[in-house]
Amino acid sequence: MKDQRASRRFDCVVVGAGMVGAAAASLLARSGFSVAVIEQAEPAPFDATRPVGLRVSAFSPGSADILSEAGAWRQIERQRHSAYRRMRVEDRDEHAVLEFDAAEFGLEHLGTIVENDLVQWSLWQSLLAMGGVELFCPDEVLEISSDRNGRSLRMASGSTLECSLLVGADGINSGIRTMLGIDQDYWEYGQYGLVSVVESETPNPGVAWQRFLEGGPLAFLPLSDGTSSIVWSLPEAEARRLAEIEEDSFLAELSDAVAGSEGHWPDRVVSCGPRAIFPLTMRLSKTYMARRSVLIGDAAHAVHPLAGQGVNLGLLDAAGLVEVLIGARQDGLDFTDDRVLEKYARWRRSEAEVMARGMHGIRGLFVPEELGPLRRLGMGLVAGSWTAKEAFIRRATGRNRNAPALARGSSLTDLLHPTTDTQKRVRNHT
Repeated sequence: MKDQRASRRFDCVVVGAGMVGAAAASLLARSGFSVAVIEQAEPAPFDATRPVGLRVSAFSPGSADILSEAGAWRQIERQRHSAYRRMRVEDRDEHAVLEFDAAEFGLEHLGTIVENDLVQWSLWQSLLAMGGVELFCPDEVLEISSDRNGRSLRMASGSTLECSLLVGADGINSGIRTMLGIDQDYWEYGQYGLVSVVESETPNPGVAWQRFLEGGPLAFLPLSDGTSSIVWSLPEAEARRLAEIEEDSFLAELSDAVAGSEGHWPDRVVSCGPRAIFPLTMRLSKTYMARRSVLIGDAAHAVHPLAGQGVNLGLLDAAGLVEVLIGARQDGLDFTDDRVLEKYARWRRSEAEVMARGMHGIRGLFVPEELGPLRRLGMGLVAGSWTAKEAFIRRATGRNRNAPALARGSSLTDLLHPTTDTQKRVRNHT
């Protein structure tokens, strides 16, 4: 890609071209901003002949709309993906059950399971194909300095990039966040997530299934070939044990964990692919902004995978940032003014805090067995309340009232040339 030694200037420099960073860069460029993207390694081409990877995500309908505006969703839909229309959440002894059906809420589906590699590759292809974006890859930022017009970035390649706005999208161990001096609240759960692709006696019928067990939740997510991607939250020692035991022994323990769901899928697990584990943490940056700089995605926050909302939160960050910057430009404001960036930071940090602390609290409610009666009472109340179920679905689908307009039916064209209807969707997030 680019390796230009002379200093170059852009409206926005996005550091990190993972799913969230690449989506943000595409949306910004399509909105008329000049954009540079800095990435350490170009993603490998997606190969649909290989087995399904371990890294998959459940993309909400709101996130699918954002990825569509970023020019990637059509490419994703041409490859393997799995929409799910039902969701079932069980207490460990099935005394309480929550069920959601897309048709019940007038939706085509509740979400879509896609491999992360496919999403990142599709977004990368979108960036390569469009104007207004320059890719600096492989490269990385060594130093950030300020000038009166923005930020100056000294690169490993020897290049210097200057920008009005720096966007840190370089992941959970963000170097940009560290350079900006932004601190985080940090929680360690002492748990790991075990992931694998498994096959049950009966193919997954397109349902996202989750059961709360003594050590943590176990989730099955549907894949396009009828197999399932599992995420099993466990104490660290137990996760390591299950990752290392023989496959037959693992399958037996996994089948025991799903047993007892009479008349409901899943049934006995008969095979599995490779297993991997990763630590579960919660991180929430103290702020999402510094002078002429913002954080998005995992650089800003990381939540427990309990509700599968990590990447969705990041895509909502990207859409929210673009919405705020377009609005500032239309109002004749400097889009890098502290007041503009504070508007983005307050809005998106508030939403992430609701999700992060909500998942933190739910996890605390479901792990101790002594809270079983209270847990079952709460699930029963939600199951019996249309209002509570609708509120849950709105947030899970990325279309709650405080979500960015791109997740709630608006297009970039709507934002760039607003009508009265669009203005109703775009809220004053202050």
